[in-house]
Amino acid sequence: MPRIFRRASRRSITRALWLGGILPALLILGICGAQAQQSPAPQPSSVTVSAAISLKGTLDQLGREYERDHPGAKITFNYGASGTLQHQIEQGAPVDIFFAAAQKQMDALQSAGLIIAETRHDIVANDLVLIAPSASDDIHTFQDLAKSSVKTVALGEPATVPAGMYAQQTLEKLNLWDAVQKKAVYAKDVRQVLTYVATGNADAGLVYRTDAQTSPKIRTIFTAPPSSHDPIVYPAAVLKNSKDSAAAGAFLKFLETPHALEIFKTYGFNDPNNPSGKI
Repeated sequence: MPRIFRRASRRSITRALWLGGILPALLILGICGAQAQQSPAPQPSSVTVSAAISLKGTLDQLGREYERDHPGAKITFNYGASGTLQHQIEQGAPVDIFFAAAQKQMDALQSAGLIIAETRHDIVANDLVLIAPSASDDIHTFQDLAKSSVKTVALGEPATVPAGMYAQQTLEKLNLWDAVQKKAVYAKDVRQVLTYVATGNADAGLVYRTDAQTSPKIRTIFTAPPSSHDPIVYPAAVLKNSKDSAAAGAFLKFLETPHALEIFKTYGFNDPNNPSGKI
């Protein structure tokens, strides 16, 4: 074969390889590289939970544990009275999970079509207790609230604070509402009731057992009979407008695990399937 022909053949082969194989491959790699640079990095899953303030200690701990065991997850809590949180959600607050201290507020949101109904579950239960300042020795029973020496009784606002609603039910059942209502000092949430009593700004108050356990400045006088009020059960559900319902559902599932329930137990909560008994 003539040398010129051999050189031409080599050049033709090289050109064919370049156009048919190597060049397209390089182009594909370049396109993929550009797409990789343009694609945003995956965002950490962030979940916002609006929860009854009586859950604060427990949820703060569980949130830290969940973030530790799920790298990239971020759990943010918005605490307050269940009725106040309900109204915030109805007004469009960006919330992923609602965790209430009563069925009433959750029922309202479900009726309005604002929760994913199949995610709704009762997580824990609680007890209502009568408290007084630790240095006080004037109150020993619910009936003592009617004594003239008891000037002020702290209660949650019944319309928005479930603890206040349960307190009113109990006092009505015990035929004490008329006497206590005249002495009532209403608070924006159950923790404020606790503060009023702990600081001596109220002679007595009604709070959840879990709240009473958080302060050494008060003493628990008596537990309200379960038959005197509606069951104190805490339901939770994912909101329909959740920005990440999958992440919200995963955290809610975590709150239903045996481990999470054991943590709730250490804070004094009860089994929602057996409200009179501990988890």
